[in-house]
This record gives sequence, structure tokens and C-alpha cells, in this order.
Amino acid sequence: MRRFAADRARRAVAASLRGAASSRSAAPSPLAPAPRYPAPPVGAAAMAAALARTMSTAAAGTPPVSMDTINPKVLKCEYAVRGEIVTHAQNLQQELQKNPDSLPFDEILYCNIGNPQSLGQQPVTYFREVLSLCDHPGLLDKSETHALYSSDAIERAWQILEKIAGRATGAYSHSQGIKGLRDEIAAGIAARDGFHASGDNIFLTDGASPAVHMMMQLLIGSEKDGILCPIPQYPLYSASIALHGGSLVPYFLDEETGWGLEVDELKKQLEEARSKGITVRALVVINPGNPTGQVLAEENQKKIVEFCKNEGLVLLADEVYQENIYVEDKQFHSFKKVARSLGYTDDDLPLVSFHSVSKGYYGECGKRGGYMEITGFSPEVREQIYKLASVNLCSNVSGQILASLVMNPPKAGDESFESFMVERDGILSSLARRAKALEEAFNSLEGITCNKAEGAMYLFPRLHLPQKAIGAAHAAGTAPDAYYAKRLLEATGIVIVPGSGFGQVPGTWHFRCTILPQEDKIPAIISSFKEFHEKFMDEFRD
Repeated sequence: MRRFAADRARRAVAASLRGAASSRSAAPSPLAPAPRYPAPPVGAAAMAAALARTMSTAAAGTPPVSMDTINPKVLKCEYAVRGEIVTHAQNLQQELQKNPDSLPFDEILYCNIGNPQSLGQQPVTYFREVLSLCDHPGLLDKSETHALYSSDAIERAWQILEKIAGRATGAYSHSQGIKGLRDEIAAGIAARDGFHASGDNIFLTDGASPAVHMMMQLLIGSEKDGILCPIPQYPLYSASIALHGGSLVPYFLDEETGWGLEVDELKKQLEEARSKGITVRALVVINPGNPTGQVLAEENQKKIVEFCKNEGLVLLADEVYQENIYVEDKQFHSFKKVARSLGYTDDDLPLVSFHSVSKGYYGECGKRGGYMEITGFSPEVREQIYKLASVNLCSNVSGQILASLVMNPPKAGDESFESFMVERDGILSSLARRAKALEEAFNSLEGITCNKAEGAMYLFPRLHLPQKAIGAAHAAGTAPDAYYAKRLLEATGIVIVPGSGFGQVPGTWHFRCTILPQEDKIPAIISSFKEFHEKFMDEFRD
């Protein structure tokens, strides 16, 4: 075994030294002059010393990868939505499977993440009909298909397949996405906003997350590059900024005004960041809000657009919940629509809008479809964005198809239209009722206040915890809201995310809870939550 280890070490050292010699003999960059003389050969002494070091490390049993050697940016990155509480929940779920009577509940209710179909929401029939026909086009030639599928789904599948080279959903597509599908999405955006959209500005991605990472890669060059992000925020943004080595510049949403976004707060945080030598590159706005559930008023959006224009910032608009609006006095307006209504063109404001098929009334998280629309970037910068997209070859084609369907669903007169509307409206109206029921339940409890969920899929209640509970959390070495979430999980099986995973005003504590459990389970969840909370407050009452 030692001989084999020594042989591997020698080969590794030789390869390393050959690589080092090769790198010394090559020009470091296209702009640097080539060396006048070749690099000297590697000496026997250097080879022996390197071999000795490698053999010593191997003999000591030091692993090649450890917490001391991995990228520190990975260590800095956190993603609470699937963090410690969820890991604990998964362990408890395994315990339930082995010993069903071992815990004081019989199932784990994952209210930690916006994953509708995992909690029982059914997929939209029309979308799945078209997807299945595109993935199995042989069905289109069978007479039985017309008895099983709606005529407009069959027609739509034919139209989509005509746009795909070889009619093959299993083949790579253009790195930006299939051109015909991008054009369909652009047409849907134009119909939504009343302003022109181009398929050339659409980049299809595996959900919105890769698009966010792509833009962070583009914008962040060092820790001196900052991104303005809301607090509370969706942890994708803080994680992505950390991974790409930038600085998160926080701006606080105002809980007292229903999680309002005040431009004065943006200016304050921007000036403070610049005073520290940080170059703020972009502003992230999540509308409807995650985790906070607010929907921005159009006048507020206009002020935000003007702020970005005046300060020279890229506007990164997370608009993945645009279908999820639950109050009559609010409606969704895209930031592109707002910018165009103010008279700004592509020459005036760089803007990126993210959308995903994971949310809305469709909830197709596992299909990993999404897109970003980019406007206001120079041709040279767009080439660099395309290069980043090309590194991943392309997004999955089924997700691309679904994104095109979401932006162009059945229309009046189509065979599927009435049944589609029943499914869509049924899901959205049920979500609105669930949001209201949970909001009222939280507000009825001592020590909890909760703003209205105007949109998205979440509530973000504030915990007013007794000092004894805060002390117990600190004694356990954890944040008070994380302590509360763990106790709730162990007592009820309900999984929530501590507010500390999203960011919050120092000294305040929150949690995020989805509104996604099926409507018939909401009363039992409320009852179980209420029983736990009352016992918790009694236990730690000051």
C-alpha cells in the first residue's frame, strides 16, 4: 500500500511540476509580453523536496480536502431555507418511518420552502398535457390521443416541436434558449406590460436562481463591489453575493408600514457603503416580497426606478411571484413596464427581470424553468452574458417549454380555456384564504404580530419573546428565533425558517411560514401551532 501511495505521490508531484514549468513558460495574459527565454528545467533537488512534502502529508493522513482548505467563500455562504432546522426535520422524518409512534406527531409539515406540489398542489392540466406530448411526440400520431388530450394542447405541442431542432426535447438547445420559445415569452411580456419585448433579450434558465448567479458573476469583481439587497431578503441573494466574493449592502424594509421600501433608506445605505469604499453596482428588489409578502405600489416603483437611474445602478427585479396577488387594492406592475411608462428606454437604464415557473399558480418547482429579460446593456456586455450562459450549455428544454406556456396560457375560445381558468383561479383563491387564515391566527396569539400577506407564498410574523426564552436560546448557543423554530418542530412536526436566516432589524425576531399546506390541513396546523405557542409562552413567561 505504501509503494502504491508513493507511486501516486511521485506521479502527482511530477504532473504538478510539469504544470508549473509549463505555466512559467507561457505568457500570463494576452496583454503580457512573451518571455524571451524558456523556463529552466526543474532541478532534482526541487523534485525531491516536493516529493518529500507530498509523502509527509500522505503519511500523516491529512485529507486532500478539509474545512481548512476549501474555498472560504463557500464557508461564508448560507442558505437557511434548507438549513439546520430542515436537516433536523429530515432526521425526524426518518425516525417516524422507523418508529411511527416515537414522536408526538405523525407527519412532518414542510412550511419552510415555496414548493407547492410537495404539499399536495396538483399541476395545471393543460401545461402537463403539452409537456407530455412534446416529450413523447409519437403520441401525436395516434388516434387515441385525441380522446385523451384537448385539441388546443395537441395543436400547441405541434407548434412547439416545430420550433425545436429535430423535434427533440432531449437535445441541447441554443445556450440562450430555443429562439421560438424566447419569442413566445417576449410576446407574453409585451401583452402583460403593453410595451415591446424582444426574444433576443430573453435568457432561459433552470429556474430564476441560475440567472441570479449569472448576474452576480457579471457584476462582482471583488469585495469592493456591493449589491443593495432588502432586509429581510431571500437567502439566494446573500448566498450568491458571498460565493462571488462581493459585499451585501443591506437596506431595511419598514415592518411598521407593511414592509415598505423607502427610497430615503436606499439613499442612506448607498451613501454609507460608498463612504466605506464600496462601489455599489446594483439594487435588488423582490416584488411581491419574499419572505415578507408585500406588493409594491406603482408610485413607489417609479421612485425606485428614478433612484437607480440617478445613481447609475443596475435594477435587478425579482418578479417570480407576479401571479400571486391576494388583495383587491394591489396589482403587479413589472419594473420594465414602470420604466417604460416613465419614458426610459434601453439607453437609459440597465434592468434585469427574473421569472420562474416554480411559483405562481403553477408551482412547477421540479421542472426548473425560468428566464431573465435583460435590457439596457451594451452589445459587448450582452456577449459576456451569453458567454456565461454558454458555459452551462443550455437550460433544460422541458423547463423552457413550460416557461413559454406560463407566459402564453390558453386564451378565450380555446378548448382548454374554461377548465384552465377554473384550475388557476381555484389555486389562487385558495392561497388567498390560507394566507388570511394563518395571518389571523398568528395575530390572535400573545407575543406574535403579523403583517398582511398581499402576495407571494409566505407570512413573516414577528416574535415578541419573553426575556427568559431569549436567555434560554443564548444558553443553547443559538438565535432566539432558531430556538423557537426547533422547539416548534420537535413538538408539532411543523417546519418554519427562522427570521435570522433572512436578515432582520437587530434585536427583532421573526420566522417565515409558507401558506402552501393544503387548505383542509390549515385548521389542524393552526390548532397545533397555537397549542405549542401558548405552552412556550407559559414556560418562559417573565
